[in-house]
Amino acid sequence: MSRLEEELAELGVVIEPQLFDLALTHRSWAYENGGGPTNERLEFLGDSVLGVIVTERIYREFADRPEGQLARLRAAVVSGHALAELARSLDIGPSIKLGKGEVATRGDNKDSILADTVEAVIGAVHLTGGFESSARVVTAWLGPRIDEAAELGAGLDWKSSLQELTASLGLGVPQYADTSSGPDHDRRYSATVTVGDVGYGPGEASNKRHAEQQAAQQAYEALAAQAEAEADAEAADSVTAATAEPADRVTAQD
Repeated sequence: MSRLEEELAELGVVIEPQLFDLALTHRSWAYENGGGPTNERLEFLGDSVLGVIVTERIYREFADRPEGQLARLRAAVVSGHALAELARSLDIGPSIKLGKGEVATRGDNKDSILADTVEAVIGAVHLTGGFESSARVVTAWLGPRIDEAAELGAGLDWKSSLQELTASLGLGVPQYADTSSGPDHDRRYSATVTVGDVGYGPGEASNKRHAEQQAAQQAYEALAAQAEAEADAEAADSVTAATAEPADRVTAQD
């Protein structure tokens, strides 16, 4: 029994055997084996089911947060990277049926394939047991991720947070520059961001978005620290001026 099957059994969730097999069938395998059905339709369903369950949970749990923050929280929880990490924790990769080309390029560890498979599994769970079963699975698998993401603050989306910060400081819109290197199956990305005339970075990751997020984090932390230091200096100047004022008045009266 695979780790995924063990997890589902512990949750008391059953998937019809044919649906379970289909959820693990990537299009590359189907193409090389007669062109049968793939997990893409289940992925389509699972994506919607996942979105509804996560959206309702964060709506109920974070009643004091505005729509924009809820949208970022949801995006962080159901992102391809987050779902791929979940797939790795469940050891789903070795169970995915892949074509020879994907096997040769380590498709069982690609974020996109892993994330799509998680959504397909959720779709299969939903078709078998309805919302009760799919909600149980999503809550168990992603509930901790929701709690962690809720504590991230600006780190929930460094690019959006940086843009909000630069707007408040009157520094304009951040500008990103990206480069990539390496073969297609092991591409590496490097990103820098320019705010005003100052560049920050580089951020480096296996995809462009994550590289830009890293660069944005560096810029945000530097600019936030600078703004805080300037605010402290202004506050100190105000205190100095306020304490010096009475002495000036005494001198004037003498």
